[in-house]
Amino acid sequence: MINLVTTPHLKSINIGTPRSRAGSREARTAINKVPADGPVRATALGLVGDAVGSPDVHGGLDMAVYAFAREDLHVWQRELGVQLPDGWFGENLTTMGIDVNEALVGERWRIGGALFEIAKVRIPCNTFQERIAEAGGPDRGWVKRFTQAARPGPYLRVLEEGDIAAGDAIEVVHRPDHGITVSHMFRALTTEPQLLPGLAVIEGLATSVRSKVEDSTS
Repeated sequence: MINLVTTPHLKSINIGTPRSRAGSREARTAINKVPADGPVRATALGLVGDAVGSPDVHGGLDMAVYAFAREDLHVWQRELGVQLPDGWFGENLTTMGIDVNEALVGERWRIGGALFEIAKVRIPCNTFQERIAEAGGPDRGWVKRFTQAARPGPYLRVLEEGDIAAGDAIEVVHRPDHGITVSHMFRALTTEPQLLPGLAVIEGLATSVRSKVEDSTS
């Protein structure tokens, strides 16, 4: 758990465009996101002005927007000894005052003129390792370390499109009763696969997650 000392709100909204990955002319990434000036439109397929570098594994209805807590960025700054500005982890929404990893899958947030729903979790990849090395962090071992912490931040669906802006309050308007948190889903998909069958109780479970659940029980 992180210590929350402020009203839940957006600290920043971060957008980026694809660029070539280090050492590759073909692979592209849009993890390099920076805070936007002014309001941004949230649509069912993501934020206007933002893009994904690999649409086969990122983006889509269940991964329209990625959220990560500023409090968790502060923790990693201290542990890694590097500066991690808003958007550095590739998050679209840098939040404050809400523990996004203890939020429930299926939980809904009203932010500005848009309504979001937690759909699934971020799974770290080699691009994320390169991003941390770029900040001055370790050249290897980062993905394992991030995975062990089990605080990945959630991907959100956009149920109602609308404009959002830095400073907007995050209002939790619905919480399902299954008790499965973002952290719990992440552990099921990574280090504790024995938890996978239990995810079946989630209404509207993301298609990619449901396929893993079905495989675990077949």
